[in-house]
Amino acid sequence: MNLEDQVVLQNGVVMPRLGLGVLRSAPGQEVENAVRWALEAGYRSIDTATFYQNEASVGKAIRESGLPRDKVFITTKVWNTDQGYDSTLAAFDASLKQLGMEYVDLYLVHWPVKGKYKETWRALETIYRSGRARAIGVSNFLVHHLEDLLASAEIKPMVNQVEFNPYLQQPELAAFCKHNQIQQEAWRPIMKGKVFEVPELVALGKKYGKSAVQVTLRWILQLGMVVIPKSVHRDRIAANADLFDFELSAEDMSLIASLDRGERMGPDPDTFC
Repeated sequence: MNLEDQVVLQNGVVMPRLGLGVLRSAPGQEVENAVRWALEAGYRSIDTATFYQNEASVGKAIRESGLPRDKVFITTKVWNTDQGYDSTLAAFDASLKQLGMEYVDLYLVHWPVKGKYKETWRALETIYRSGRARAIGVSNFLVHHLEDLLASAEIKPMVNQVEFNPYLQQPELAAFCKHNQIQQEAWRPIMKGKVFEVPELVALGKKYGKSAVQVTLRWILQLGMVVIPKSVHRDRIAANADLFDFELSAEDMSLIASLDRGERMGPDPDTFC
């Protein structure tokens, strides 16, 4: 396993296993620097969203990197207030304009908005068939949302991006996604830095000569998931990619699995929208 490793989505599109998240990264210099530093460190995946209000800055940083467009995997998402068929199509057009791109690699339904996400998904299917999104998926969908969507979808979601970390592992959701060939992707993987307050993770860091953050990110990668840690600090962006010179033992993987509390730091998808 190395920084260039990719997963193969159900439609054959390859997606980097490690990416940079830019939630709450301020538009302008802050997020532009973060994206530039990530690309310099070898990252080839950037995850943004309409709601983050930094798509334009992300697009600018990627263009200024000099990397060919097809060498960087770009994800963005439709926000809750834009959901619905026609409004999602319009929101997607707006995202492409903000990014300054002709296509994205992955377009996601940001949250399962009750009464709307199925029409929103129909719009994503239209976008996918047009070739302007190389893959489509969902974010923050629980098992019952996925079951409901799959009952009428013509195209299965290729990715489900969810909150996932040592305190929130959702094993039933992970099993459902694996069974249905839906690639799971982890956001808030290091619990806003609170992994440093988990004694077991700190101890494992000392054992492997790594930090609690690096141990956690490596654990997620070894589970077969994609992970997108967020940072705007150059040293942390580099450290978050320094995951490929060690491997957690089966015993230590099990130890981290035992830390699950079912404890969310982000919103509950059943009550948020």
